[in-house]
Amino acid sequence: MAEQKIYLLRHGATVANEQHLYCGKSDLPLSPTGLDALHRRAAQGGYPKAEGCRVCTSGMLRTRQTLEALYGSIDSETLPAFREIDFGAFELQSYEQLREREDYQTWLSGDNARNRCPGGESGEDVANRVRPAFDALLADGRDTILVTHGGVIAAILTDLYPDSLNSRYDWQPEPGCGWALTFREGKPVS
Repeated sequence: MAEQKIYLLRHGATVANEQHLYCGKSDLPLSPTGLDALHRRAAQGGYPKAEGCRVCTSGMLRTRQTLEALYGSIDSETLPAFREIDFGAFELQSYEQLREREDYQTWLSGDNARNRCPGGESGEDVANRVRPAFDALLADGRDTILVTHGGVIAAILTDLYPDSLNSRYDWQPEPGCGWALTFREGKPVS
């Protein structure tokens, strides 16, 4: 029974990450610090080898720059379904900037996986967008490196491991980090 590996890598740090801003649809570049951190990690090893893998990004600048920093100039596919959540009215703002807003408190309260950002998406919207695209990666059968976003990775892992005690925030790796998943017959085994 053949195994398939899917590597979910979060893009490197942007200025928005460093300033703790909600950043989804804004097509920001990596920060100099984020780019430097990726180069250091790549020199130390630990990232999967690209040879023989299908390589994909969400198409956003920060994912393309991460791919280039880690692997140089290699062929890759753009899969827009793996773009980050659209934070709508909260885009490029921090908790401190938003905390007094009633719509922000409403979004945070209760089940913000289902609560939609004003003018944007909910966590559930992202999961519904990502699920068929991820199923297509599995159906393809090839080992895959996907450079994407923290919210997307959280949506995938929450869907794959619904009985886990982890919240979707627990599944989000630090910038430049990720998860290596092994599948057998389309089911996650590690």
